[in-house]
Amino acid sequence: MDTSTTQILRYTAFTTDPSGGNPAGVVLDAAELDDDAMLTVAADLGYSETAFVTARDERRRRFTVRYFSPLAEVDFCGHATVATAVALAERLGAGPLVLDTAVGEVPVDTATGTDGTTRATLTSVPTTSRPAEASDVDTALAALGWDETDLDPALPPRVAFGGVHHLVLAAATRERLADLDYDFDALAAHMRRAGWTTLQLVWRESPDLFHARDPFPVGGVVEDPATGAAAAALGGYLRDLGLAAEPTVVTVHQGEDMGRPSTLTVAVDPDDARVRVSGHAVPLPS
Repeated sequence: MDTSTTQILRYTAFTTDPSGGNPAGVVLDAAELDDDAMLTVAADLGYSETAFVTARDERRRRFTVRYFSPLAEVDFCGHATVATAVALAERLGAGPLVLDTAVGEVPVDTATGTDGTTRATLTSVPTTSRPAEASDVDTALAALGWDETDLDPALPPRVAFGGVHHLVLAAATRERLADLDYDFDALAAHMRRAGWTTLQLVWRESPDLFHARDPFPVGGVVEDPATGAAAAALGGYLRDLGLAAEPTVVTVHQGEDMGRPSTLTVAVDPDDARVRVSGHAVPLPS
């Protein structure tokens, strides 16, 4: 299918600065594109994710969205959701939206500030987490070049879900998190076997401030500068560990070590399995 006339919008999410955040492609009218065409667009664009709106009901502000990395379709992507919601809000006006995704309904609230930038808050599907198998952790650590002593014993390895699955590994120090030089092929192969979309590598600066890095080799990308789905999964992880015993707002800084700083706000309610992830998105210069 010829995709040369497809209009591709380019946004960067979880920032108000075009030089920061995580770039995403957004195609607001993808009703006529088949799977191969969407994959071609995503691969040609080269961002970690491109979102495709395949059906729309503007009166109800409800849209069906699919997500593609350069290598394959992904069930859910948080930063491309924020980018899509902001693109829609800029054209239809701010307010609530509903996105129908492969993992279910994702409500997104949008609001435009006095500075003209738009912020989106997505509500994840119900989050879950479980202890990671020791053998899976060992294989992941070997691919990362990390050792068990590099981990924070207060934050145990778990597989967390917020739309897709992530292995959460907490570094004991900021220096360990900053020094990321992993075996791309080995980690990608292990993640495919385990069914993980990213590794959520974090360092806890304080109870409400985390720093994160997210290798994404299964999508053909070394690292994401901002990962909304992983942030939602992290919220569920914290809730399940009893670290959000009351309604809690956590800030996640990501992309700092890549030179694309991003800020994700994660709201966790111990009585709600869903997690709310907020951030801005701005258009990239054409």
